[in-house]
Amino acid sequence: MIEPRHLRVLRTVAATGSFSAAARELGCTQPAVSQQMKALEQSAGTPVLVRAGREMRLTEAGEALVRHAAGILAGLTAAEEEVAALAGLRAGRVRLVSFPSGSSTLVPTAVAAMRADHPGTRVSLVEAEPPRSVDMLRAGDCEIALAFRYDAAPEWDDLVVRPLLTDRLVGLVPEGHAFADATEVGIGTLAEEPWIAGCPRCRRHLVEVCEEAGFTPRIDFATDDYPAVVGLVGAGLGVAVLPELAVESVRTKGARAVRVTPAVQREVVALTLPDLDQVPAVGAMLDRLAAAARR
Repeated sequence: MIEPRHLRVLRTVAATGSFSAAARELGCTQPAVSQQMKALEQSAGTPVLVRAGREMRLTEAGEALVRHAAGILAGLTAAEEEVAALAGLRAGRVRLVSFPSGSSTLVPTAVAAMRADHPGTRVSLVEAEPPRSVDMLRAGDCEIALAFRYDAAPEWDDLVVRPLLTDRLVGLVPEGHAFADATEVGIGTLAEEPWIAGCPRCRRHLVEVCEEAGFTPRIDFATDDYPAVVGLVGAGLGVAVLPELAVESVRTKGARAVRVTPAVQREVVALTLPDLDQVPAVGAMLDRLAAAARR
């Protein structure tokens, strides 16, 4: 295998005409230059230099190597500089995928901090709920996925899981509802109410929680759009349970938030692949998401 350091020495020998002159140019000994040229010839499988009097001249193979060496070494230098920029966070990109309430609460603060600290790193965002966001991470469509889970998820065992916060679910009732001014409400007391449900995963969890409380909710409306859920509750069309992050991100006009018992919560996490966890820009973005969650 031809090594870049051998090509550098060969170019210097070709330019100076001798091993001793090349050694002075490179700041090493003449035997070291000779040894590297022997290693290059072994890798190439053919002589690259011949002695002509006191000078060293290139063979046809040597001329071909010198001709290509400029482009090879220039490309390697460019690659080294680019990698150094990435390692120093002077360049690079981080693609985020987040569920909507995370996009409107955690992501803006985290991305603003990342841009202030590392303006050379590009951060982009698309929205997707888990498990779609997790599939996108595994497919290479993003470097970080913000996701949530209600219980431990063994399907994430191959990923790096960075816990961000525990997001409690709160009840939403219309302003004129009998429980609008209550401090907390047992979810079983809402058994006869029409329900408005959120995303498919949240919907399944709502049904599970209600069934544990002894009833099956009558879901009249289902929408992934949290403002729509709040609007439907505010119009008196039903009750809902939403994560606090979602309630923070929308105006609850016409609706009141109440604590529900038993407590229902979900864990919000940032996910990445083990190899990506070692990339400086990804690590920096994960740190800023954690800081945003703490605030």
